[in-house]
Amino acid sequence: MWTGIDPTVLVTGAAGQIAYSLLFSIAKGDVFGKDQPVVLLLLDITPMLPVLDGVVMELQDCALPLLRDIVPTDKEDVAFRDLDAAILVGSMPRREGMERKDLLKANVAIFKSQGAALEKFAKKTVKVLVVGNPANTNCLIAAKSAPSIPKENFSCLTRLDHNRARSQVAMRCGVPATQVRNVIIWGNHSSTQYPDVHHCLVNMSGSELACFEAVKDDAWLKGDFIATVQQRGAAVIKARKLSSAMSAAKAICDHMKDIWSGTPEGEFISMGIYSSGNSYGVPEDLIYSFPVQIKDKTWKIVDGLAVNDFSRSKMEATAAELMEERDTAVSFLGV
Repeated sequence: MWTGIDPTVLVTGAAGQIAYSLLFSIAKGDVFGKDQPVVLLLLDITPMLPVLDGVVMELQDCALPLLRDIVPTDKEDVAFRDLDAAILVGSMPRREGMERKDLLKANVAIFKSQGAALEKFAKKTVKVLVVGNPANTNCLIAAKSAPSIPKENFSCLTRLDHNRARSQVAMRCGVPATQVRNVIIWGNHSSTQYPDVHHCLVNMSGSELACFEAVKDDAWLKGDFIATVQQRGAAVIKARKLSSAMSAAKAICDHMKDIWSGTPEGEFISMGIYSSGNSYGVPEDLIYSFPVQIKDKTWKIVDGLAVNDFSRSKMEATAAELMEERDTAVSFLGV
């Protein structure tokens, strides 16, 4: 329902391929509401401004009734001003021969700068979603660089992994993905992430079954299923020669829509959020993917789920990777 206020929404990396799929969905009402006008701020680096002008022309040519204004820019003081939502897609991609340490160093500089811009210019209520990889650690750096904005307002995208896991189970069971709920992505948006289906439910022929009962193949669920979800991004790159864009844009829309509108009753989703050290033994001061429910634009971790030894070992492995990433990133700029 229209609030009478037009949300101001920033998308960075706005001339890139993910944004090309994302911007149309935001502008036509898939995220903030079917009758909710929006203002789009589009940030990219200076060499990409001619491409961004073409994106703006296409958005204008869609004649979308909810798109109140579009502001393309290469300036942070323009892009981050008075924001209600910031979707940080742009980041330094990993290039051939680049070590992960080099990738972290480049992205620390970007996300420290963007965090500082959020601190200086954005509303303190802004909801920030970090997509650019390494997403968890980039999100942590941005949050640390905006100390007056609550850390709870920052999240990173693991919804794509969540959607991938949900879809793999659905295909295995021969049902639509909408019939599968409560998969969990624990940890890092990397190949150490743990897609967990121990609490997943599958609706088959009107009856809701536990995932292991519905699939009837424990070896697959503990083996190839996990590997497929963990390696799906690499598989897409191998096939397309480009990284996931359409599915990433859909996941961003799902994530932000749930923040704005809440999660369905009895359902939880996965998102990378700030760990205070009080849930599931996950260390504090990490952005770690948990199962959450959202109401009134506020997430709450779904606590009290049983965790067996198999799950615990995988949750700890991805936490260890995140701690190493964090410590390396923080060492570069002292944020």
